[in-house]
Amino acid sequence: MNRFIRYFLNGLLIIAPFTLTVWIVVAVIDWLDSLFDLGIPGLGILLMVLLLTVVGWIGSSFFVRPFITIAERVLHKVPLVSIIYSSIKDLFDAFMGDNQKFNKPVMVKMGEDSENHKLGFVTQDVLLSINLEDKVAVYFPHSYNFSGELFLVPKKNVTYLDLPSSEVMKFIVSGGVSRL
Repeated sequence: MNRFIRYFLNGLLIIAPFTLTVWIVVAVIDWLDSLFDLGIPGLGILLMVLLLTVVGWIGSSFFVRPFITIAERVLHKVPLVSIIYSSIKDLFDAFMGDNQKFNKPVMVKMGEDSENHKLGFVTQDVLLSINLEDKVAVYFPHSYNFSGELFLVPKKNVTYLDLPSSEVMKFIVSGGVSRL
């Protein structure tokens, strides 16, 4: 009976990630297909890729930038909408585009007498606006989650890592299971 349970759990560990990945991909493709409803499976995802590419191309145009700026100003002035929009925009900007925020991976010593360290990302090197010249802002993502915590830590406790940010993020989010 013990072998049966071990084999069952081993099979679950093999099948579950693959099955869930396929299920999520199929669900996204079905959702995109339902948006366009053209009757050809997979056409929705192709149209979405083309649409996003065209919008990106048009949005990078010199003539369109002022309209995007005006639209963003309007969205920032609407009370509830401004919180939602700015949070989503900041999240996307942090991971993609020219202004990526999680591009400085660090290891932070958690205390003077401690041998414990945490991995995170410096989001601001200078905190003059709040009179903390000796501190930096470090974001520590949580494992297996899309959340984290921001700490203001002494600069002397921060060691910058010469590693790709994406690898450090993967390591943190996986709970240290993936390799650096």
